[in-house]
Amino acid sequence: MSNRRRRPRSGPRPWNRARALLLALAVSGCATPPQVDTGLVRAMAKADPQTRLQLLEAQDARVSGHPFVGGNRVALLRNGPASFAAMEQAIAGATRRIDMESYIFGRKEGTLFARLLLHKRAEGVEVNLVYDAWGSQDTPAALFRALRAGGVHVLEFNPLGLNPRVPIDLNRRDHRKLLVADDRIAITGGVNISRVYRNTRPPPGTAADAETLPWRDTDIEIEGPAVAEFERLFMQTWRAQKGPPIPPPPPSAGWRRGDALVEAIEGAPGRHRPAIYRTLLDAIALARHSVHLTTGFFAPTPELLRVLEQAARRGVDVRIIVPVHSTSSLAIAAGRADYGALLRAGVHILQRRGVVLHAKTAVIDGDYSLVGSANLDWRSVVYNNEIDAVVIGRAFGRQMEALFRADAARSTAVRLRAWQGRPLGERLEEWLAGAIEPLL
Repeated sequence: MSNRRRRPRSGPRPWNRARALLLALAVSGCATPPQVDTGLVRAMAKADPQTRLQLLEAQDARVSGHPFVGGNRVALLRNGPASFAAMEQAIAGATRRIDMESYIFGRKEGTLFARLLLHKRAEGVEVNLVYDAWGSQDTPAALFRALRAGGVHVLEFNPLGLNPRVPIDLNRRDHRKLLVADDRIAITGGVNISRVYRNTRPPPGTAADAETLPWRDTDIEIEGPAVAEFERLFMQTWRAQKGPPIPPPPPSAGWRRGDALVEAIEGAPGRHRPAIYRTLLDAIALARHSVHLTTGFFAPTPELLRVLEQAARRGVDVRIIVPVHSTSSLAIAAGRADYGALLRAGVHILQRRGVVLHAKTAVIDGDYSLVGSANLDWRSVVYNNEIDAVVIGRAFGRQMEALFRADAARSTAVRLRAWQGRPLGERLEEWLAGAIEPLL
């Protein structure tokens, strides 16, 4: 167990033992969190850039069980409106099938997308939608009834009440955000179907909070043969939730090819497949120059803390951008409690100002990038159904680094001395958050 907090001489706190047990149970059945082979570490240290990427690709695919697929065109979508525009265009251009999956399918923005989906269904396009019961609990049932009445196949992930399909499980949630059109285009990342992405700035006299501030999020649009892997993960969720029978997706009629190497990677702890978590640990452990992470929720596991601290101590530039404003103050407090050990190890922690930071991205050594739905927290590892895109390549990595620098320029660094002098109220909140951290 990491010495992440000062503990009494009597031993570790009970909830820390419970958290370690919970993580062990979550990854049981697919081995323990990956231990990087020392021979691979030596080979990576001596490898030229091209060989290093080949080694990283092979290691990543081995740990995750998911293949990398070449020949794709990728586009970085830097905020919610850009993602919405790309989604609308993909839906409008679909001629055969649309598959959509979203944690939040909100009332206002969901109504707009429902109209688009119903229009395509009226044209004869097959439309399938998965929404999460917990994340979309405030959405009127009438919206989903209207979609069903219009011929859209609508599947509620883990309903909150008794149902004939699946057992009640309030903790396991579908946190994925995914759109696949005609097996040709896939869009994934952190953007929910929610009106908050239309926010510009708080009205005068209004408090700056998660409801009024602009939201900063990131998606990726993929066109090419890797889209079939994202479609496969959508079908996996549909079958696991015992949705009504739907046919296999028709093969793509063609796409504009590119040169990006892409992996569709899942986090499905309920099936003992926290692959996103496992591969990220590996990538950080093998980093040689830089680890740049952006996350909406930072409540790290002991293993993640360990690899971050080790990377910083061996001279890797480790930087993590976290939010100032969030939908959960307890989630921020849970991560804040770990700042001391990270800062002492040389990790740089930056707090993004002026927005609600909701992005979940990583760029490692400038050529290994992740964009997806998984946060750096216990819930994404232990409970949530997640999905990420991994892109290997310097060109996309440069775009990711530019976006990271733009966020960093609007952030304030956390200093160790200031953290050590934080007020008692913050410490009490951290204590409370630590007790329930796996549930945040």
